[in-house]
Amino acid sequence: MRAEIALPYSKSISNRVLLMDALGGNKSVLLNISDCDDTCVMRRALRSEGAVADVMAAGTAMRFLAAYFAATGGTHLLTGTQRMRQRPIHALVDALRALGAKIGYAGKEGFPPLHIEGRRLDGGCLRMPGHISSQYISALLMTAPCFKEGLRLTLDGEIVSRPYIDMTMRLMHDFGVAARWEGKDTIVVPPSAYEPRRFVVEADWSAASYWYEVAALAEDAEITLSGLFEDSCQGDSKVAELFRALGVETRFVPEGVVLRKQETRVSSWECDFTAQPDLAQTFVVACALKGIPFRFTGLQSLRIKETDRISALVKEMGKLGYVLESQGDSVLSWDGNRRGLLSSAVPAIDTYEDHRMAMAFAPACLRLPKVRINDPHVVSKSYPSYWDDLRKAGFSVTEA
Repeated sequence: MRAEIALPYSKSISNRVLLMDALGGNKSVLLNISDCDDTCVMRRALRSEGAVADVMAAGTAMRFLAAYFAATGGTHLLTGTQRMRQRPIHALVDALRALGAKIGYAGKEGFPPLHIEGRRLDGGCLRMPGHISSQYISALLMTAPCFKEGLRLTLDGEIVSRPYIDMTMRLMHDFGVAARWEGKDTIVVPPSAYEPRRFVVEADWSAASYWYEVAALAEDAEITLSGLFEDSCQGDSKVAELFRALGVETRFVPEGVVLRKQETRVSSWECDFTAQPDLAQTFVVACALKGIPFRFTGLQSLRIKETDRISALVKEMGKLGYVLESQGDSVLSWDGNRRGLLSSAVPAIDTYEDHRMAMAFAPACLRLPKVRINDPHVVSKSYPSYWDDLRKAGFSVTEA
């Protein structure tokens, strides 16, 4: 496997800087903004003066815009797809109401759509469980400079996906807001204003994870990924360290990184994905196809993603003959035994409207004759050029 890939720009960074620029009066120069679906709906909603904002399947946009509309002027109906209307948002709504927001549910209690009457929020002190989605926390932090009293947010218990919170705070600093940790569990954001900046978005480390998987599953590989930096604010840059266990070495070069296939370092593996839950699907498929038994913990947020990712992984890996065991809401394991394919037909992987299911399972064809990915268009949510990039790398990708 020899390839040079220009990765998409980071969706996570793009959505955050777009929101902060909007709160600062749209005066910044933002370069390399992602062209994925989730960022496009975010951008469209921030620019629109209409009363209805439809974020489709973009969970990040739903959470960020709920806080943005609540803290700025106007009346809005914030809605999305049928699956989006099944994803709970009550923890964020309750928090915003406690800070002075006027938000009502236009459908089922605790779920989108939301009816929001924007106003300047009071802010002040707030406590939330640390295990809730980091997107709720980031939404509150980014809007907090506009609150009359700013925000003092205390997170109780284990803090899940902390790197995403740190990313948000680092970007806030880049735009002139002095958000800071006090101790291990409290974040303070003073009332202030975002300053205009010229900002360049880096490439997406989450997208890079699928090329690490390709390198791990190939017999031999040297893959160059452009636009990545060693000193990245993205939590998923941890993928470079984690994939060393599976035999992929990372070398940083001026244009990005070079991945090289090496000897696998583990015969079985345990890993806590609390800080990087979006990498779980990639590692489940990679470990199983390499024959490495695993026990992955810290997966509690996977139940409320684009789909119930734990259930989806169990079902789709079963089609490939791998019987996964789930324990509660946070543990997924495989004991190393495989029963073979369920049938002689080409395995058809369902994607459940989840981009990461499609991208994590496609590289399985390196260890199988071929795979079929149903509803492949879902990759446009974060990586629109994924199938074209696989073709550039030598994969045979055809539409059935």
